[in-house]
Amino acid sequence: MTWQDKLRKVEPYVAGEQPKIVNMIKLNTNENPYGPSLKVKEVISNIDIDKLRLYPNSDAVDLRKALADYYNLDEEQVFIGNGSDEVLALTFLTFFNGKEPVLFPDITYSFYPVYCDLYQIDYQLVKLDDNFKMNVNDFMRTNSGIIFPNPNAPTGLLEDLDFIETILKNNPDSIVVVDEAYIDFGGKSCVPLINKYENLVVIQTYSKSRSLAGIRLGIALGNKEAISHLYDVKNSFNSYPIDYITQQIALASILDDQDTKAKCAKIIKTREMTKQRLKQLGFIVPDSYANFVFVKHPDIDGQELFKALRKEGIIVRHWNKERIAQYLRITIGTDEQMEVMLQFLTKYLKK
Repeated sequence: MTWQDKLRKVEPYVAGEQPKIVNMIKLNTNENPYGPSLKVKEVISNIDIDKLRLYPNSDAVDLRKALADYYNLDEEQVFIGNGSDEVLALTFLTFFNGKEPVLFPDITYSFYPVYCDLYQIDYQLVKLDDNFKMNVNDFMRTNSGIIFPNPNAPTGLLEDLDFIETILKNNPDSIVVVDEAYIDFGGKSCVPLINKYENLVVIQTYSKSRSLAGIRLGIALGNKEAISHLYDVKNSFNSYPIDYITQQIALASILDDQDTKAKCAKIIKTREMTKQRLKQLGFIVPDSYANFVFVKHPDIDGQELFKALRKEGIIVRHWNKERIAQYLRITIGTDEQMEVMLQFLTKYLKK
């Protein structure tokens, strides 16, 4: 047996493209089109560079306390990691260790099956209906854990709190993870349910609504016992994950919540305008509650439209996968960026 035979071989997650195209309109990775709070700029301008020679506070004490206050939780109910992807990876490793399969939708964040393959976790896909909605009864089967985004990705569809509570009540022996990466764009967070259901873990990110994808910060919120085990697993990898600068930036952002809310409101307004205009052009547009729309046109092949937009310097996301190959996921940019895209689509459809 060669050394190659001993390698762990997995099919990795493919991130959104970061193309180097001059004057492109980048609408493929759900980044916020507006910059972070000006208080973040102030923090960066006043960073004490001498502190960079030291290890950061391993528990991010000040940030953890601010987050606990923000969510009306105890500090021991807050976990902090390097982006929600790392938090998700540690979540799979910590909570999904039973003999039964983990359940998640068949059309969802494509990192979930990658984690399962990497950690050799059995899983079953819960098939969405023809309108990409989840059926709550499909989660009433034996499992070792449940995870889904809310709003879902890439569809943008939102489930209400009654849906989530039904799953929690009927799966008391499994951790239910709700991935709320896009919750600030029109949804209602299930964080208030944490103290009611000990099997609930909620994951959020600073990459979307807080315009801080570049610093890599994600959080998990849950009961104290669950979060303590998550820290045990994290500390088995790295005891100093959140660097000093990231802690200072994130703290400034959480203390300037009005800035975040104002920018989310702008994005929501642009999203609703974009949905309406796309429908007028004949697109099928599910009712997104995220900072993107998931659309298809009945008369144009999805990949053809993806290539046409790219040729014009407008970069969107396309998956050549069963059930969604005809759809494009389009990040909501500024009004000006969306107008350029809509004008191009209007002309293209007249050809």
